[in-house]
Amino acid sequence: MNVAVTGVGGVIGQGIIKALQGTEYNAIGVNSEELGAGLYATKRSYLGFYANDQEFISRTAEICRAEKCSILFPGLDAELIPLSDHIHFLKTNGICPIVSRPEVIEICNDKLQTCIFLRNHGFPFLHTYDLRSYASELDFPVVLKPKKGGSGSIGVFVIENERQFNFFRDTLDIDNYVIQEYVEGEEYTCGTITLAGKCIGVIVMKRQLRGGDTYKAFVVRNSALENFVSKIVLALKPFGACNIQLRIKNGVPYVFEINARCSGTTAARTLAGFNEPKIICDFISKGIDNPTFTIKEIAVLRYWKELAVSYDQIREMKSSHFGVNHSAKL
Repeated sequence: MNVAVTGVGGVIGQGIIKALQGTEYNAIGVNSEELGAGLYATKRSYLGFYANDQEFISRTAEICRAEKCSILFPGLDAELIPLSDHIHFLKTNGICPIVSRPEVIEICNDKLQTCIFLRNHGFPFLHTYDLRSYASELDFPVVLKPKKGGSGSIGVFVIENERQFNFFRDTLDIDNYVIQEYVEGEEYTCGTITLAGKCIGVIVMKRQLRGGDTYKAFVVRNSALENFVSKIVLALKPFGACNIQLRIKNGVPYVFEINARCSGTTAARTLAGFNEPKIICDFISKGIDNPTFTIKEIAVLRYWKELAVSYDQIREMKSSHFGVNHSAKL
Protein backbone atom coordinates (compact mmCIF):
# COMPACT_ATOMS: atom_id res chain seq x y z
CA MET A 1 0.00 0.00 0.00
CA ASN A 2 1.38 3.39 -0.99
CA VAL A 3 1.50 6.19 1.59
CA ALA A 4 2.38 9.78 0.69
CA VAL A 5 4.85 11.61 2.96
CA THR A 6 5.45 15.32 2.44
CA GLY A 7 8.30 17.51 3.63
CA VAL A 8 10.83 14.73 3.12
CA GLY A 9 13.69 17.20 3.02
CA GLY A 10 13.34 17.55 6.79
CA VAL A 11 13.78 15.35 9.82
CA ILE A 12 10.06 14.74 10.40
CA GLY A 13 9.28 13.53 6.89
CA GLN A 14 12.46 11.46 6.84
CA GLY A 15 11.54 9.93 10.19
CA ILE A 16 8.19 8.81 8.79
CA ILE A 17 9.97 7.25 5.80
CA LYS A 18 12.31 5.35 8.13
CA ALA A 19 9.38 4.15 10.26
CA LEU A 20 7.61 2.73 7.20
CA GLN A 21 10.69 1.01 5.73
CA GLY A 22 10.41 -2.74 6.18
CA THR A 23 6.61 -2.60 6.58
CA GLU A 24 3.87 -3.33 4.05
CA TYR A 25 3.45 0.42 3.57
CA ASN A 26 5.51 1.99 0.80
CA ALA A 27 6.38 5.66 1.29
CA ILE A 28 6.03 8.02 -1.68
CA GLY A 29 8.24 11.04 -1.00
CA VAL A 30 7.03 14.58 -1.70
CA ASN A 31 9.06 17.75 -1.25
CA SER A 32 8.95 21.30 -2.56
CA GLU A 33 12.68 21.48 -3.39
CA GLU A 34 14.67 19.06 -5.54
CA LEU A 35 17.49 18.66 -3.01
CA GLY A 36 15.32 17.18 -0.27
CA ALA A 37 17.16 14.00 0.72
CA GLY A 38 13.99 11.99 1.22
CA LEU A 39 13.13 12.36 -2.47
CA TYR A 40 16.02 10.01 -3.20
CA ALA A 41 15.36 7.60 -0.31
CA THR A 42 11.93 6.43 -1.50
CA LYS A 43 11.27 4.22 -4.52
CA ARG A 44 9.13 6.90 -6.15
CA SER A 45 9.03 10.59 -5.37
CA TYR A 46 7.62 13.90 -6.57
CA LEU A 47 8.24 17.60 -6.36
CA GLY A 48 5.27 19.32 -4.75
CA PHE A 49 4.49 22.93 -3.88
CA TYR A 50 5.10 25.02 -0.78
CA ALA A 51 2.24 25.03 1.69
CA ASN A 52 1.44 28.69 0.97
CA ASP A 53 1.13 28.09 -2.78
CA GLN A 54 -2.44 28.19 -4.09
CA GLU A 55 -1.75 24.95 -5.95
CA PHE A 56 -0.46 23.09 -2.87
CA ILE A 57 -3.64 21.12 -2.21
CA SER A 58 -4.40 20.29 -5.86
CA ARG A 59 -0.80 19.18 -6.53
CA THR A 60 -0.72 17.04 -3.38
CA ALA A 61 -4.02 15.40 -4.31
CA GLU A 62 -2.75 14.83 -7.86
CA ILE A 63 0.31 12.99 -6.53
CA CYS A 64 -1.78 10.87 -4.17
CA ARG A 65 -4.17 9.90 -6.97
CA ALA A 66 -1.30 9.06 -9.34
CA GLU A 67 0.28 6.73 -6.77
CA LYS A 68 -3.00 5.46 -5.27
CA CYS A 69 -2.08 6.81 -1.84
CA SER A 70 -5.08 6.70 0.48
CA ILE A 71 -3.02 7.99 3.45
CA LEU A 72 -1.04 11.23 3.60
CA PHE A 73 1.45 12.13 6.34
CA PRO A 74 2.52 15.80 6.50
CA GLY A 75 6.14 16.44 7.42
CA LEU A 76 5.98 20.21 7.90
CA ASP A 77 4.09 22.38 10.39
CA ALA A 78 3.17 24.87 7.65
CA GLU A 79 1.18 22.17 5.86
CA LEU A 80 -1.08 21.23 8.76
CA ILE A 81 -3.66 24.03 8.52
CA PRO A 82 -4.00 23.93 4.69
CA LEU A 83 -4.50 20.16 4.79
CA SER A 84 -6.94 20.38 7.69
CA ASP A 85 -8.92 23.17 6.01
CA HIS A 86 -9.28 21.01 2.87
CA ILE A 87 -9.85 17.67 4.59
CA HIS A 88 -13.31 17.23 3.01
CA PHE A 89 -11.91 17.76 -0.50
CA LEU A 90 -9.08 15.32 0.15
CA LYS A 91 -11.35 12.65 1.60
CA THR A 92 -13.72 12.92 -1.36
CA ASN A 93 -10.65 12.13 -3.47
CA GLY A 94 -9.98 9.01 -1.40
CA ILE A 95 -7.14 10.57 0.64
CA CYS A 96 -6.99 10.57 4.44
CA PRO A 97 -4.56 13.25 5.65
CA ILE A 98 -3.19 12.58 9.13
CA VAL A 99 -4.08 15.98 10.53
CA SER A 100 -6.15 17.25 13.44
CA ARG A 101 -8.99 19.74 13.40
CA PRO A 102 -7.90 23.37 12.74
CA GLU A 103 -8.71 24.43 16.32
CA VAL A 104 -6.41 21.72 17.70
CA ILE A 105 -3.59 22.76 15.38
CA GLU A 106 -4.05 26.42 16.40
CA ILE A 107 -3.73 25.53 20.09
CA CYS A 108 -0.50 23.68 19.39
CA ASN A 109 0.93 26.29 17.01
CA ASP A 110 0.39 29.18 19.42
CA LYS A 111 2.45 29.07 22.65
CA LEU A 112 0.02 31.36 24.45
CA GLN A 113 -2.96 29.24 23.42
CA THR A 114 -1.10 26.13 24.59
CA CYS A 115 -0.71 27.71 28.04
CA ILE A 116 -4.40 28.71 28.15
CA PHE A 117 -5.48 25.20 27.12
CA LEU A 118 -3.40 23.59 29.90
CA ARG A 119 -4.65 26.06 32.51
CA ASN A 120 -8.32 25.69 31.49
CA HIS A 121 -8.10 21.90 31.75
CA GLY A 122 -6.44 21.87 35.17
CA PHE A 123 -2.94 20.84 34.07
CA PRO A 124 0.26 22.42 35.44
CA PHE A 125 1.27 25.27 33.15
CA LEU A 126 4.08 27.73 32.67
CA HIS A 127 3.03 31.36 33.08
CA THR A 128 3.16 32.83 29.59
CA TYR A 129 2.47 36.37 28.35
CA ASP A 130 2.45 38.26 25.07
CA LEU A 131 5.70 40.17 24.90
CA ARG A 132 3.98 43.37 23.74
CA SER A 133 1.73 43.57 26.82
CA TYR A 134 4.17 42.10 29.34
CA ALA A 135 4.59 44.12 32.57
CA SER A 136 7.27 42.42 34.73
CA GLU A 137 5.16 39.60 36.21
CA LEU A 138 7.96 37.00 36.18
CA ASP A 139 11.29 36.61 37.94
CA PHE A 140 14.46 36.04 35.96
CA PRO A 141 15.51 33.85 34.28
CA VAL A 142 12.72 33.86 31.68
CA VAL A 143 12.36 32.45 28.18
CA LEU A 144 11.59 34.45 25.04
CA LYS A 145 10.24 32.35 22.18
CA PRO A 146 8.20 32.82 19.00
CA LYS A 147 4.48 32.79 19.69
CA LYS A 148 3.81 30.99 16.41
CA GLY A 149 6.10 29.14 14.06
CA GLY A 150 9.68 28.48 14.97
CA SER A 151 11.68 25.30 14.56
CA GLY A 152 13.76 23.52 17.16
CA SER A 153 15.30 26.15 19.40
CA ILE A 154 15.63 28.78 16.65
CA GLY A 155 14.67 32.17 18.04
CA VAL A 156 14.44 30.93 21.64
CA PHE A 157 16.42 32.88 24.24
CA VAL A 158 16.93 32.34 27.97
CA ILE A 159 17.11 35.82 29.55
CA GLU A 160 19.06 36.21 32.78
CA ASN A 161 18.47 39.86 33.70
CA GLU A 162 16.66 43.08 32.84
CA ARG A 163 19.47 44.40 30.66
CA GLN A 164 19.26 41.34 28.39
CA PHE A 165 15.48 41.53 28.41
CA ASN A 166 15.44 45.16 27.27
CA PHE A 167 17.93 44.40 24.50
CA PHE A 168 15.92 41.51 23.07
CA ARG A 169 12.58 43.27 23.46
CA ASP A 170 13.91 46.10 21.31
CA THR A 171 15.26 43.78 18.61
CA LEU A 172 12.59 41.04 18.32
CA ASP A 173 9.21 41.06 16.60
CA ILE A 174 7.24 41.59 19.81
CA ASP A 175 3.95 40.86 18.05
CA ASN A 176 5.07 37.26 17.51
CA TYR A 177 6.89 36.64 20.78
CA VAL A 178 5.89 35.43 24.21
CA ILE A 179 7.73 35.56 27.48
CA GLN A 180 7.50 32.41 29.56
CA GLU A 181 8.46 31.23 33.00
CA TYR A 182 11.72 29.28 32.88
CA VAL A 183 11.92 25.80 34.37
CA GLU A 184 15.18 23.94 34.81
CA GLY A 185 15.22 20.18 34.87
CA GLU A 186 15.38 17.09 32.72
CA GLU A 187 13.61 17.41 29.39
CA TYR A 188 11.28 14.79 27.96
CA THR A 189 9.71 14.27 24.56
CA CYS A 190 6.58 12.13 24.67
CA GLY A 191 4.96 10.50 21.67
CA THR A 192 1.27 9.64 21.59
CA ILE A 193 -1.26 8.19 19.17
CA THR A 194 -4.92 9.19 19.44
CA LEU A 195 -7.45 7.40 17.22
CA ALA A 196 -11.24 7.22 17.42
CA GLY A 197 -11.15 9.37 20.57
CA LYS A 198 -8.86 6.93 22.37
CA CYS A 199 -5.22 7.28 23.37
CA ILE A 200 -3.66 4.17 21.83
CA GLY A 201 -0.30 4.54 23.55
CA VAL A 202 2.39 6.79 24.98
CA ILE A 203 6.18 6.60 24.79
CA VAL A 204 8.34 8.74 27.08
CA MET A 205 11.91 9.63 26.14
CA LYS A 206 14.38 11.69 28.11
CA ARG A 207 16.36 13.71 25.61
CA GLN A 208 19.51 15.69 25.03
CA LEU A 209 19.51 18.48 22.46
CA ARG A 210 21.98 19.75 19.93
CA GLY A 211 21.02 22.69 17.74
CA GLY A 212 17.44 22.44 18.98
CA ASP A 213 16.97 18.83 17.83
CA THR A 214 17.10 15.61 19.84
CA TYR A 215 20.43 13.87 19.27
CA LYS A 216 20.35 11.44 22.21
CA ALA A 217 17.13 9.89 23.48
CA PHE A 218 16.63 7.52 26.40
CA VAL A 219 13.40 5.56 26.55
CA VAL A 220 11.98 5.34 30.07
CA ARG A 221 8.91 3.57 31.44
CA ASN A 222 7.23 6.00 33.79
CA SER A 223 3.56 5.21 34.37
CA ALA A 224 2.87 8.55 36.09
CA LEU A 225 4.20 10.53 33.12
CA GLU A 226 2.48 8.23 30.62
CA ASN A 227 -0.87 8.73 32.38
CA PHE A 228 -0.30 12.50 32.59
CA VAL A 229 0.42 12.77 28.87
CA SER A 230 -2.52 10.52 28.04
CA LYS A 231 -4.88 12.83 29.93
CA ILE A 232 -3.60 15.82 27.97
CA VAL A 233 -4.24 14.28 24.55
CA LEU A 234 -7.65 13.00 25.66
CA ALA A 235 -8.53 16.60 26.53
CA LEU A 236 -6.97 18.03 23.35
CA LYS A 237 -8.43 15.37 21.01
CA PRO A 238 -5.84 15.38 18.20
CA PHE A 239 -5.97 12.86 15.37
CA GLY A 240 -3.01 10.55 14.89
CA ALA A 241 0.42 11.29 16.33
CA CYS A 242 0.89 14.11 18.82
CA ASN A 243 4.17 15.09 20.44
CA ILE A 244 4.37 16.63 23.93
CA GLN A 245 7.55 18.20 25.31
CA LEU A 246 7.95 18.87 29.02
CA ARG A 247 10.30 19.41 31.92
CA ILE A 248 9.93 18.22 35.49
CA LYS A 249 10.37 20.57 38.45
CA ASN A 250 9.95 19.34 42.04
CA GLY A 251 8.21 16.25 40.71
CA VAL A 252 5.69 18.25 38.65
CA PRO A 253 5.68 17.96 34.83
CA TYR A 254 5.36 21.27 32.98
CA VAL A 255 4.49 21.10 29.30
CA PHE A 256 6.13 23.80 27.19
CA GLU A 257 5.26 22.60 23.70
CA ILE A 258 2.69 20.43 21.93
CA ASN A 259 2.95 19.40 18.28
CA ALA A 260 -0.12 17.85 16.63
CA ARG A 261 1.92 15.76 14.19
CA CYS A 262 4.66 13.18 13.96
CA SER A 263 7.94 14.21 15.54
CA GLY A 264 11.61 14.49 14.76
CA THR A 265 12.00 11.44 17.04
CA THR A 266 9.48 9.28 15.13
CA ALA A 267 12.26 7.03 13.80
CA ALA A 268 13.81 6.73 17.26
CA ARG A 269 10.46 5.68 18.72
CA THR A 270 10.11 3.07 16.00
CA LEU A 271 13.45 1.56 17.05
CA ALA A 272 12.05 1.35 20.59
CA GLY A 273 8.98 -0.57 19.39
CA PHE A 274 6.51 2.31 19.08
CA ASN A 275 5.93 2.75 15.35
CA GLU A 276 3.46 5.62 15.14
CA PRO A 277 3.09 5.77 11.32
CA LYS A 278 2.51 2.01 11.01
CA ILE A 279 0.00 1.94 13.88
CA ILE A 280 -1.90 4.82 12.24
CA CYS A 281 -1.82 3.12 8.83
CA ASP A 282 -3.07 -0.13 10.34
CA PHE A 283 -5.98 1.73 11.93
CA ILE A 284 -7.01 3.46 8.70
CA SER A 285 -6.44 0.60 6.27
CA LYS A 286 -7.37 -2.37 8.47
CA GLY A 287 -9.46 -0.90 11.29
CA ILE A 288 -7.01 -2.08 13.98
CA ASP A 289 -7.81 0.14 16.97
CA ASN A 290 -6.18 -1.96 19.68
CA PRO A 291 -2.64 -2.61 18.40
CA THR A 292 -0.09 -4.61 20.32
CA PHE A 293 3.41 -3.22 20.77
CA THR A 294 6.23 -3.56 23.28
CA ILE A 295 8.25 -0.48 24.18
CA LYS A 296 11.90 -1.23 24.83
CA GLU A 297 13.97 0.81 27.27
CA ILE A 298 16.91 1.69 25.06
CA ALA A 299 19.20 4.61 24.24
CA VAL A 300 18.94 5.99 20.71
CA LEU A 301 21.96 7.90 19.44
CA ARG A 302 21.46 9.98 16.31
CA TYR A 303 24.11 10.18 13.63
CA TRP A 304 24.35 11.51 10.09
CA LYS A 305 24.15 9.11 7.17
CA GLU A 306 25.28 10.32 3.76
CA LEU A 307 23.09 9.73 0.72
CA ALA A 308 24.82 9.82 -2.67
CA VAL A 309 22.64 11.23 -5.44
CA SER A 310 23.75 11.64 -9.06
CA TYR A 311 23.46 14.99 -10.79
CA ASP A 312 21.34 13.24 -13.41
CA GLN A 313 18.81 12.28 -10.74
CA ILE A 314 18.63 15.85 -9.49
CA ARG A 315 18.24 17.26 -12.99
CA GLU A 316 15.51 14.73 -13.76
CA MET A 317 13.67 15.61 -10.55
CA LYS A 318 13.88 19.31 -11.32
CA SER A 319 12.73 18.99 -14.92
CA SER A 320 10.04 16.30 -14.63
CA HIS A 321 9.07 16.76 -10.94
CA PHE A 322 9.27 12.98 -10.58
CA GLY A 323 11.93 10.44 -9.66
CA VAL A 324 12.36 6.68 -9.42
CA ASN A 325 14.96 5.37 -6.97
CA HIS A 326 15.82 1.69 -6.79
CA SER A 327 18.08 1.15 -3.81
CA ALA A 328 18.32 4.34 -1.76
CA LYS A 329 17.54 4.10 1.94
CA LEU A 330 17.79 6.57 4.79
